[in-house]
Amino acid sequence: MLPLVALVGRPNVGKSTLFNALTRSRDALVHDEPGVTRDRNYGVCRLLEGRPFVLVDTGGIAGEDEGLAGATARQSRAAAEEADLVLFIVDGREGSSALDDDILRWLRKLAKPTLLVVNKTDGIDVRTALAEFARYGFSDVLAVSSAHRTGIDALLARVAALLPETGSAETLDDDPERIRIAFVGRPNVGKSTLVNRILGEERMIASEVPGTTRDSIAVDLERDGRKYRLIDTAGLRRRARVEEAVEKFSAVKTLQAIEQCQVAVLMLDASEGVTDQDATVLGAVLDAGRALVVVLNKWDGRSDYERQQAEALAARKLGFVDWAERVRISALHGSGLRELFRAIHRAHASATRTFSTSEVTRAVEAAYAANPPPVVRGHVAKLRFAHPGGESPPTFIVHGSRLKTLSGSYQRYLENFFRKRFKLVGTPIRFVFREGNNPYEGKKNELTERQIAKKRRLMRHVKRGG
Repeated sequence: MLPLVALVGRPNVGKSTLFNALTRSRDALVHDEPGVTRDRNYGVCRLLEGRPFVLVDTGGIAGEDEGLAGATARQSRAAAEEADLVLFIVDGREGSSALDDDILRWLRKLAKPTLLVVNKTDGIDVRTALAEFARYGFSDVLAVSSAHRTGIDALLARVAALLPETGSAETLDDDPERIRIAFVGRPNVGKSTLVNRILGEERMIASEVPGTTRDSIAVDLERDGRKYRLIDTAGLRRRARVEEAVEKFSAVKTLQAIEQCQVAVLMLDASEGVTDQDATVLGAVLDAGRALVVVLNKWDGRSDYERQQAEALAARKLGFVDWAERVRISALHGSGLRELFRAIHRAHASATRTFSTSEVTRAVEAAYAANPPPVVRGHVAKLRFAHPGGESPPTFIVHGSRLKTLSGSYQRYLENFFRKRFKLVGTPIRFVFREGNNPYEGKKNELTERQIAKKRRLMRHVKRGG
């Protein structure tokens, strides 16, 4: 267990920039717009040799108790309450404010070890900036510029002096047995609500306001003896409708989460059916080749007729991914979670299954014998042998001749044949076709003197016969 350090302050004082500077990463979204960060974001600072610690970035406390601002403040307070050390971040350019005063009063009631960090001190008189906060009564105040990485060494030295040897914070491990699951979908389909329901706590901010989640937040979980990493992502929309810079950064984070996961859980709103935005998200999952589970959320409260309509619409519009299992759940009430995890296990097992060259070759031979490719310009493609080429998704490399003549329909036949033969569900399958090179291509057959003499005798014989 590592000690935990929480970054706390009002909006737009540079907490996320300092988080990225200390963790040497770009995990936190950074923008001039206040209130970009909302959920708690954890990372590990390894800049202290032999003394790593967990750092948690929080949203700004705006002094409101309702709506998104209130939910963000509750997340920040929860992070401070579990921390071993609190870094109270203030803005050196704007000076102290009434909101800073309120946060300080709350921190004093919390009775946690606290450091006052005056950020954004680049290009200004540091002494004047520090004097502005002298009335807060801290024995030592640290001036930093997280954007320019100045003052970081002094801050780390002071943190090292106050941190306990051990703490209660758990870090994201590198256990290869941990199944990485990304919950993706368009805005306001219930991704954060589902993650909170699985974790059994309000770890993510869930709101009816579309676009509440902006960062991709990863949380480790152990359930029924198995390990998981749950990644809550921001909702994806069509590119033409993405206008704000923050939303563009959120979309990039979501696409990165899809690339890094093993199973993508595509969440749909059962009350609205499959929309163009859902197709955008699904396209990103298919491009990444990730295992897929389709979830129809908000299943509770639907009448039998509405459920039939939702099923029919999903079957019609998602027919091209009929290999993905569809699960009906209610993230709000927690129904259907057992079926969801069973589908995730089946998809993960199929996507990571290992194959031998012999069984793949026998499958190709059986598929060829059952349904040979059609004749194209008087020739038929030959499938000679195959071998596995990778996992997530399962990839098969097929060797033969005239493979460029294989139509898309025949390639889909091979995919369905392999899927049925190996009982693969919830994962796409990729084929790579390779033709053998002709060793005599481009080489001219030079005749020997004996062959030339024989050819001349043959030509004379033909002429005499004519």
